[in-house]
Amino acid sequence: MTRIAAVLIRQRMAQAAPPGVDPAQFLEAVAEDTYEMVAGLELVTPVLITSVPELEEIVWPGTEVITIKDDEPLKIILKRLKADQVAVISADAPDLPPLLVGKLFRELGRAEITVCPAENGGAVAMACALPPPTWADPDLDDERIVTTLRAQAPGPRRVATTPGWHRLRTPEDVERLDPGLEGWESTRALIRAR
Repeated sequence: MTRIAAVLIRQRMAQAAPPGVDPAQFLEAVAEDTYEMVAGLELVTPVLITSVPELEEIVWPGTEVITIKDDEPLKIILKRLKADQVAVISADAPDLPPLLVGKLFRELGRAEITVCPAENGGAVAMACALPPPTWADPDLDDERIVTTLRAQAPGPRRVATTPGWHRLRTPEDVERLDPGLEGWESTRALIRAR
């Protein structure tokens, strides 16, 4: 079975830069940290999906980079991926524990889509088999993504959830980063430098 873990980067994620931090540098740092976590996972192939130009430099050689429009729906993006299963991780979660990505894949044994909910609505990540379910139109920024997907699903057990996490969507959200957690080195260095 082939599995992809794809980091999704959209230009609007730069809005979360804290005061004194360049938005473009912030976006690159959080995306790099999220990608590094994904690239370190076993039994998955990392992919970068981005609407931000010139981010190819943050990935390891040989990593597939898919360029999208900033408003391109996830449903369309999923159709461009080639694997048996995919987990799409929002790039604004630089300290996401790898274990949560593994749980997304594990839950696909009992559901067609699994969601890692974000605190304050939306999703940090979601996983599904490919091709994606025709009934689903997922949006990681949909504040009620689980409710929305369950309403779209033809049956009650088609959408599962895993433990949630947080995303960096506002400048205040950087306070959520735990200095005791490993990873997120680029984001940590950028925030310390301000």
